[in-house]
Amino acid sequence: MNSPVLAVRPLGFPWETADPFLFCAYHDDAYPKGNGAMGPAVSLAGRDIGQDFSRKDGWSMYHGDSVPGFPAHPHRGFETVTIVRQGLIDHADSLGAVARFGEGDVQWVTAGRGIVHSEMFPLLKTGEDNPLELFQVWLNLPKRSKMADPHFTMFWNEQVPRRVLEDAEGRKTEVAVIAGTFGDTASLAAPPDSWAAQEDADVAIWTLRMEPGAGFQLPPAKLAGTQRTLYLFKGDAAAISGQPVQGPAAITLDAGVEVAIAAGDTVCEFLLLQGRPIGEPVAQYGPFVMNTQQEIAQAMQDYRRTQFGGWSFADAAPVHGGEPKRFAKYPDGREETPAA
Repeated sequence: MNSPVLAVRPLGFPWETADPFLFCAYHDDAYPKGNGAMGPAVSLAGRDIGQDFSRKDGWSMYHGDSVPGFPAHPHRGFETVTIVRQGLIDHADSLGAVARFGEGDVQWVTAGRGIVHSEMFPLLKTGEDNPLELFQVWLNLPKRSKMADPHFTMFWNEQVPRRVLEDAEGRKTEVAVIAGTFGDTASLAAPPDSWAAQEDADVAIWTLRMEPGAGFQLPPAKLAGTQRTLYLFKGDAAAISGQPVQGPAAITLDAGVEVAIAAGDTVCEFLLLQGRPIGEPVAQYGPFVMNTQQEIAQAMQDYRRTQFGGWSFADAAPVHGGEPKRFAKYPDGREETPAA
């Protein structure tokens, strides 16, 4: 009998993904105390400010100069799904949307024909450290949707569907369903032009947290041709269909069969990405993902001409005050906070 484990690879940065996904970055930054201005209360000497991916002392400034994060930058032709497990992100974009989100929240942005956004990591706590942990997943758009209207939405932690299952010994596995359906548990609705909104796309984005020694049966995908990757990002070791896997690792699975997963002696956490491939040519230049090089050239020309709607904020890296309250303000002016 053939093993459902097709390949096991160590995790780098960013993580390797398969069609319909383009990219997955995992940020796990041990930020220190804040300085009262939402930056780190330590010297930045020795860092390449504006381009700091050093992980010096366990964290990076990325493209930020005083507050860590990613100041205003454009996207076209794909979607970003940002899953924040610890810490906070301050979002702003050329649609006029602003948000502060984190602690389990998910932000889903369809760039479509073009959006400019910033993603800053405010260090609000001045009396203790400010750990940040997040995934950002890039999900491709099919050709018919690459020039769709941009779309911004929030899935608050309190809304994200979760299932807790116990094995025969009572050890628990928690599944958070960010996209797709796990058994009879369906995710919140994906944006209207997303590949994940197509029933025949079989897209799933789940996180799994398994107690030490827990067993779990990963159900098969719904459709033939679906591609599935399981990322063991926390935990020393697990067994996948009986095969020992040392973490951290990316595990390519046969999506058509049920797979037994057993956690090792420590808590194991996984991210699952699956979907039926879009199967179209991919032309990419940095933040633009289209089907041809001519479309990339057009995207660059359009951005130079229109700035994808322009930038209405006072600087390229706006942050949203010193209160930790999570909120979102949508382009139509509607304001939203997590349900109590």
